[in-house]
Amino acid sequence: MSNKIVTTERTFTETRKGLNELTEIVIGCAIEVHRALGPGLLESTYEMCLCRELSLRNIPFERQKPIPVIYKGVKLDCGYRADVVVDGSVLVEIKAIDSLLSVHEAQLLSYLKLGGWKVGLLINFNVELLKHGIRRRVLGLIEEVTL
Repeated sequence: MSNKIVTTERTFTETRKGLNELTEIVIGCAIEVHRALGPGLLESTYEMCLCRELSLRNIPFERQKPIPVIYKGVKLDCGYRADVVVDGSVLVEIKAIDSLLSVHEAQLLSYLKLGGWKVGLLINFNVELLKHGIRRRVLGLIEEVTL
């Protein structure tokens, strides 16, 4: 039985390490897009360019992934969509707004819960330095990204 506990702990640590590395790669891609384009464009432009950057690095992703709502056992299509889901495990919500508000972080957390993901990045490209526009959230834990 102790072998199962060790295996479970090792798997959890490896998964967490993999998610941390993956979020670092996504942030690196976002920084590259922001360096090339700067602030002031539409969210859809940043989304397309981020996806192109992920493709160039051979990182799998899904764009505009539907997020169903399951209410009392019924799956409802309410029109929610994740901007980008990277490698099936990291949700990326893209903004191009004056400043991030608590409602944007609430949206990210709600999407994480609905989609079953653990880690999300909220990236606002409409900033002078991208590090000021990035928020990383883990379900059950609030973290700030320091670059």
